[in-house]
Formats: sequence, structure tokens, C-alpha cells
Amino acid sequence: MTATIQPPDSTDIHHWMNNRVFLGTSKDSVAVTNPATGAATGAVRLASGTDARAVIDAAASAFPAWRDTSLTKRTQVLFAFRELLNARKEELAAIITAEHGKVLSDALGEVTRGQEVVEFACGIPHLLKGGFTENASTNVDAYSIRQPLGPVGIISPFNFPAMVPMWFFPVAIAAGNTVVLKPSEKDPSASLWMARLWAEAGLPEGVFNVLQGDKTAVDELLTNPKIKAISFVGSTPIAQYVYATATAAGKRVQALGGAKNHAVILPDADLDVAADAMVNAGFGSAGERCMAISAAVAVGPIADDLVDRIAERAATIKTGDGTKDSDMGPLVTEAHRDKVASYIDAGESDGAKVVLDGRQVSADGAADGFWLGPTLLDNVTPSMSVYTDEIFGPVLSVLRVATYDEALELINSNPYGNGTAIFTNDGGAARRFQNEVEVGMVGINVPIPVPMAYYSFGGWKASLFGDTHAHGTEGVNFFTRAKAITSRWLDPSHGGINLGFPENK
Repeated sequence: MTATIQPPDSTDIHHWMNNRVFLGTSKDSVAVTNPATGAATGAVRLASGTDARAVIDAAASAFPAWRDTSLTKRTQVLFAFRELLNARKEELAAIITAEHGKVLSDALGEVTRGQEVVEFACGIPHLLKGGFTENASTNVDAYSIRQPLGPVGIISPFNFPAMVPMWFFPVAIAAGNTVVLKPSEKDPSASLWMARLWAEAGLPEGVFNVLQGDKTAVDELLTNPKIKAISFVGSTPIAQYVYATATAAGKRVQALGGAKNHAVILPDADLDVAADAMVNAGFGSAGERCMAISAAVAVGPIADDLVDRIAERAATIKTGDGTKDSDMGPLVTEAHRDKVASYIDAGESDGAKVVLDGRQVSADGAADGFWLGPTLLDNVTPSMSVYTDEIFGPVLSVLRVATYDEALELINSNPYGNGTAIFTNDGGAARRFQNEVEVGMVGINVPIPVPMAYYSFGGWKASLFGDTHAHGTEGVNFFTRAKAITSRWLDPSHGGINLGFPENK
């Protein structure tokens, strides 16, 4: 079918079920705003329990036929989706900018990184191959296969409305599962755009569904017995809740939580490279990235020089409307902007030095936009809330330590373990760091070490609940389960009765 893509300024945002808009029974809704103007551009419906069950039932009904669809056909649909996405990704980027606020180039980068997982999933036939052992016992063959789980739920955050769902659903669908995606109510339109694109690519009805909503929709996904697995990305408290609730209901769960990402800058590092990296990783997408660097750890005598170089670069960042010639856009909501600003207040009150103050930003955009400029805090200590809390905004804190060992201890004692980086020209120090640091993703002179699609994405400690990371072969294993088969084809003669325990002979 040919789909008409929903424009970003649609005023009524519904669910998606069986390759068409599903209105649902609930009349409850919340406003969707353009963060660059503060104006409401639409209203997204919040599902009732009845609505959620209807969407889940559609995914469950579609599963048997999609599971039995050949790998060849499933892969053809994946390739078609990839081609459509690649040809029209600017449309999706525009929708993301209109509802999230990030600049268009950043939104396009988000879509491109998500597309990498689609391309990875196009190779699913190779990744689903089992093993075979002939004549494991006399006239007995042993082999294994991997099969899909069934309907799976994806609960995604506001900061990457396209990329994060694409960490999961291409692999899930390619492996033969059906999907119910619950996007953030802050920027829900990207999910419907992708749903229409799937329909245009030839995906059968009920295989990809979108459930708009809040906790009611989430709880139904977590507890409904027809949903076999949950993939979640969000804050650590909600990740803990998702993991505890869904596993108690017997589901497989990967719940990616919060982060407090450190970058260690050693005295031998190229400080220009390090300063550029701190600005890019700290203020890109207004700091609303789970892989953003929020704590720069300066080792030894370089701190003053490093702070000066970061401040010089950060002061040139142009904050404004993401559709204009801006480097950094607004924050996603007014409430979030005010919360992030309150951390700057608290840091200043606790004794941190405000080197660059984003509260005073003059933004190139509407007066009612949710603006907060790049903020640099120096002399931050581990007891301050700007360090202990995940701020999720354009606030970069500089901590000063005397030695590499102190920097390592700072990171390893932190409850989060999502991403980290080290800047050095010493290969031995880098190799030691990657071995000793207790974090799931490590960058060496790379500030945002987001793995390629064929490696896994995920943190350690309070940044991950569950045993499996996103995408890569771990993602394939998450969305499939193994089945071991022992087979014997005998001659017509009967082997007789033997009640003893089977033995290999």
C-alpha cells in the first residue's frame, strides 16, 4: 500500500494497529509542543487498558503467520523498509526536530544511526542459523534452531524517538516477532511515520503496532501474558520498575537505565582534541543523550588550561530553533528546562564555579521556547547534586583529581556504568583503562562511544537491568530462543521396549 506520511503539525495523534490508524476508546490526551516556540502543535491520545489490549491482541493474532513467513520474504520487507527510510529520512528528521527540538542535522544523524540497525537486521538469515551434529549417537542426529518469542513490547524515551526504537524493532521483526511500540508522549509522531513506512514496505497487518499512552499503556505491556519480552530505555528508577514488574510476569526484559558518563583527560592528552570532544559530547542535542559526557575529569595540572579551552569553544555555540542555522536547540519541555536550570542553581550554591552560564542565553528563537544555553561548571565535587544526579541537559561539570587512580576510582564508585571515555596519547594507559573501568561502553579518544549495530549497546551497574544489551548478536539472542532437537529415523524394524534412561551409544 502507499502510505501518506503524517506531517509533524498533525493536531490529533492516535495509535496504529493492523496497518491503519486506531482511534481507541479513550478520549484522554496530552498536548505535544514544539520546544522552539512553546506552542502546542497537537494532542496525543492516551490509551486506556481496553485500547492497549486491543493493540496487543492485534500483534498476537499476526504472530503465527509472520513467524511462518520465510526468511527470504521477511528479509525482502526489511530491505524495502531500508530503501524507503534512506530515501525519505529527511521527512523523519523534520518530525523529530518539530517535537523534540534538536537541530535538523542532529535529527538526521539519529535517523542514520538507527538505519544502521535496519541494515544489520537485513542479514538476519545468517544470524538465525542453528547447528547440526550428524550421528551424535548411533543413527541419532542432534541440532539446534532459534525461533521468535512472539509479540514483544518496546518502550522508548523522548530523546531519540526514531533511533532507540530502531535499536530493537528491526531485529525483532526480522527474527519473526511482532511488535508493539510505546513511544514517549512528548514526541510521538515519529513512531507513526515509521509505522506507515513499514506498511508501505509490505509488512503484513499487525506485525508493527504503535500504542500511545502513559503508565496505563506501559503497565498493560508489562503484565499482559501475550507480550513475551520488553525492551526499555529510560531513567534508572523506571528501568527498575519495568524490570521488576515484567520479570514477575514471566517476561524476558532488557531495561536500559540512566547514566553519568565521565571523560578522563590525562596530562599527556591533546587538550585541543579533548576540549572539542567535551563540547561536542556535553552540549550536542542539548545534553539530552544517554551517552552525553556530563563529567569531565581533569587529571593533574591541566585543569585550568582545559577549562579555558572548553569555555572558549562553548561560548561560540549558537542556541536556537533547530530549523535555523543553530548548533543547539531547546530542551524538550518547559518543566525539564526549569529542572535542569535548578541544578545550575544548586551547583552554584554548593560552591561550584559557573564558568559559562546557560541561564542567561540569548537564543535565536521564539521568546517562549524552552531555552537553556551551554553551561560549564568548574571545581565540582562528588557530593554535589550536579554530579550525583543524571541532569540530562547542557551542563558539563569539571572535576579535578591528582592521579589516574583517583579518576578510575571516581568512575568505578559511581552507581551508573553506561559510557565513558579517556583522552590520552599513552597506549598503555588507554589499554589499562579499558580493562579496569567498570562501564559497558568505552571510548579511547572518542567522546561518545556508541557501538556500531553489529556490536551491542548497553551499560553496567544501574545503567542496565537484565542480561542482554541492545542490537548486535545479543539483540538477536534476546528476540529468539533456542530449541534443541534430537532426531532418529529408523529402519522399519522395531527396537523393542527399554525403560532404562537413554544412553548415547
